[in-house]
Amino acid sequence: MTNNTELNPAFVLKAIGHADFEDRPIPKLRDAWDVRVHIAQTGICGSDLHYYDNGRIGDFVLTTPIILGHESSGTVVEVGSAVKNLKVGTRVAIEPGVPCRHCDYCRSGSYNLCPDTIFAATPPWDGTLAKYYIVAADYCIPLPDYMDLEQGALVEPVACAVQMTKVGNVRANQTIVVFGCGPIGVLCQKVSKVYGAKKVIGVDISQGRLDFAKSYGADGVFLPPKKPATVNTDNEWNEELARMIKEEFNLGDGPDVVIEATGAASCISTGVHLTKKGGTYVQAGMGKEVVEFPITVACIRDLTIRGSIRYTTGCYSTAVDLVASGKIDVKPLVTNRFKFEDAKDAFQLVREKHENVIKVLIQGV
Repeated sequence: MTNNTELNPAFVLKAIGHADFEDRPIPKLRDAWDVRVHIAQTGICGSDLHYYDNGRIGDFVLTTPIILGHESSGTVVEVGSAVKNLKVGTRVAIEPGVPCRHCDYCRSGSYNLCPDTIFAATPPWDGTLAKYYIVAADYCIPLPDYMDLEQGALVEPVACAVQMTKVGNVRANQTIVVFGCGPIGVLCQKVSKVYGAKKVIGVDISQGRLDFAKSYGADGVFLPPKKPATVNTDNEWNEELARMIKEEFNLGDGPDVVIEATGAASCISTGVHLTKKGGTYVQAGMGKEVVEFPITVACIRDLTIRGSIRYTTGCYSTAVDLVASGKIDVKPLVTNRFKFEDAKDAFQLVREKHENVIKVLIQGV
């Protein structure tokens, strides 16, 4: 147990573009199934940045201050009376969204769609960038002894990639094109390879990120050339880029699955033009909320178009298994490490969008 003088230092987003440290009270267990985790490592994610810079993602709007962070690992320091799967001292990866468990979405296994999910660092809920975090015991996945807490924090982006490939129904012997070679993009590429995909291509506008993707999981990479003055419309050029990708990588009629992990309008359009007839296009990246979309192409090609959000039943434990087995090595993703008291600098670095910065980790208190 903690003594009364101890506090819970936290990194709080107070308003758009303004985050600072605060001493919060030590959070109490909400019910008998909760645990309190002493946070060890936290990764910075694109969604943290969205709230930091824009104050909203879709329906989730920042109206009161929230603690940032949701990609975390730590050690259990207190358990509720009903908890059987964990004990004090267990090292865990934290699945940051705890659903209601009772609605039709939860009961069907699609708990990522539960309207009453308490998701870390999604307004109005506090995140994990604090000394302590309260979470349901069944949303903590114990780490095997040979996995360290940095790897534990990176289970979250791996779980996102597991969900994206699940939504895309990625299978052995398929061809896959992933737009975006940031952390989520390269992990989608790597997961696809682990699942036995025949050919995986990464697309990005940053040569540095493409080089990393090639060393990490992609069989080939594509840097789109600039649109020439002779091409009239963006859509025409996107169609031409799709043709170039098919040709360069010998993809025939197009890849079986396209995963769009950038949110950029040009990538969305190119991706739809690229996907083969009867193929699957997965939208995972978030950029502008409304974009032009080549809907007729999607229609006449009989494309399956899916959105991907968070994770569903089994994704988190699969992600831990993939990392623990060594099939996915998350260590090369970590390019920068910061102490907790330097969290502001860590966020600033991520906001600057350097091509050689892939994953930034913040050490716990």
